[in-house]
Amino acid sequence: MRTGQINVQTENIFPIIKKFLYSDHEIFLRELVSNAVDASQKLKFLSSNGEFKGELGELKVEVLLDKEAKTLTIRDRGIGMTDAEIDKYINQIAFSGAEEFVQQYKGKEGAEQIIGHFGLGFYSAFMVAEKVQIRTLSRTEGAKAVQWESNGSPEYTITEIEKEDRGTDIVLFINEESVEFLEKVRIQEILDKYCKFLPIPVFFETKTEYIDDPNGERDENDKVKRVAIEVPNQINNVSPAWTKAPIDLKEDDYSAFYRELYPMTMESPLFHIHLNVDYPFNLTGILYFPRIQENVEVQRNKINLYSNQVFITDSVEEIVPEFLTLLHGVIDSPDIPLNVSRSYLQSDGNVKKISSHITKKVVDKLAEMFKKDRADYESKWEDLKIFVQYGMLSDEKFAEKAKSIALVKNTDGKYYTLEEFKEQVATLQTDKNDKVVMLYSNNPEEQFGFVKKAKDRGYEVLDMDGPLVPHWIAKLEQVFENISFARVDADTLDKLIQKDEEIPSKLSKEDEDQLKPLFEEVVDKEKFTVQFESMNSDDAPIIITQPEFIRRMMEQQKMGGGFYGAFPEMHNLTINANHEKISEILNTKTPKSRERKVKQLTDIALLSQGMLKGEALNEFIERSINLV
Repeated sequence: MRTGQINVQTENIFPIIKKFLYSDHEIFLRELVSNAVDASQKLKFLSSNGEFKGELGELKVEVLLDKEAKTLTIRDRGIGMTDAEIDKYINQIAFSGAEEFVQQYKGKEGAEQIIGHFGLGFYSAFMVAEKVQIRTLSRTEGAKAVQWESNGSPEYTITEIEKEDRGTDIVLFINEESVEFLEKVRIQEILDKYCKFLPIPVFFETKTEYIDDPNGERDENDKVKRVAIEVPNQINNVSPAWTKAPIDLKEDDYSAFYRELYPMTMESPLFHIHLNVDYPFNLTGILYFPRIQENVEVQRNKINLYSNQVFITDSVEEIVPEFLTLLHGVIDSPDIPLNVSRSYLQSDGNVKKISSHITKKVVDKLAEMFKKDRADYESKWEDLKIFVQYGMLSDEKFAEKAKSIALVKNTDGKYYTLEEFKEQVATLQTDKNDKVVMLYSNNPEEQFGFVKKAKDRGYEVLDMDGPLVPHWIAKLEQVFENISFARVDADTLDKLIQKDEEIPSKLSKEDEDQLKPLFEEVVDKEKFTVQFESMNSDDAPIIITQPEFIRRMMEQQKMGGGFYGAFPEMHNLTINANHEKISEILNTKTPKSRERKVKQLTDIALLSQGMLKGEALNEFIERSINLV
């Protein structure tokens, strides 16, 4: 036996390792299991190139829990270490890595994610252990087994021991503050989270399986009985779908992998994209387009980032464009620098290339689907549109590529690209300023009267609903020349699509001045602007509309990105100067009768917009009954 002391340059580094290096203590298990997997893979490599000539045997990693002894052991059958290698890798390299890490990253964001890149994953053990042993036998012929031991101070001991199997046991004597890591359920949870797809089998405890009775015993229905047996519990799938070539996978394989990733999800994804790049960076993965539910926020953080099949994080905003954080799936890249801050990630060249590549793959896939089977693409559009709309709003390059495959739907359920729809309506719906006015409704049933009037004129009306629509149509007005969007209830049709011809008015200026105060009396002047317009005599006597600009600002404000502070609710109460009922009011002699007619017509207009409620609605009903 010999004792030694690690050369500590940074004062009190062990307390820093224990308390600071990880905000999330559970990561110690990820680091130690990953190290064990690395040791196993290194041995496979040495065997494949002829440097190791012994029997590989079964390469596996075992996690062993002994609650009574208060120990947790991570065991591998990998390359093992000699006395000299322990001194080099544990006492020198790993520890100098710890010092470097502490000096560079103390207190900085994301430090807990990057331990392994400084070679100090092993020292994370001291976060939960009062004492740590390394029991190891090197793969080299004639090597002697040794044990390294430390209680978390710079002193350590190295002793020769008896050990038959090649490889390494890391034995953690769990401290009093970390007894949660002596619970089977807790260890299973951590392994499921971080080690689910490691490339070497990882085992923890046993699980119950049911098999046919080996003795052939039968039940009362003459069926072979099923008996319970305990089998080793393998944590991981060593060959997940993303590590395979796309040519070797069928649709069922992608579906099965989706269920493996999200066992609680009932819905199947719309489709997938398989990423497989080896130049100028390494990137593999599978991204799935889910069927978006109503709550968009619930869909986020479903992309898992791996590095060589080791789970790192599900916060991938710096690597995946924001609009694609709604996707589900896996990205695996050893080229993403995890040992830097998030602000550095945002400016890192490799990360930007990876982000651009993912965006390109997505838009290429959408374009391929559109071209290959338009009917199928249209059937998926209601689920796809939130990705495309969000992408066009947040990414200029995506917006440019996606504008030819973004769809709109008219109120009859027919789909068009933006260019197709523009050509379809250009003849009738071009205004006097040469702008093609695209009329739309966000609720054709509620706005039925407005939609019908527009269609009676031969106009097409789009059905456009969704949380991003107010922002998206503003974007489309920038992307496409000479188009504007107007909701069908934003004004009268002649104002929405202004032509050169004008309809003469039956009311004089004096008539309007006489009528205007009567209508202003029955509405809130803070919310309604009373105005007159020369319309067809068969149009409604009064139309209540909300100007496009005001309504858009209010909708954008609700979604974020609008004006600060409350935007005032404003409506136009437009009186049809050519309607016979308006002329009747003008010719009514008694003030009471005139007031009653004004109130009744105004309430009908409010009712048509769902704006007549409470006491006012009750008064209207009683008045209407009396008028019958």
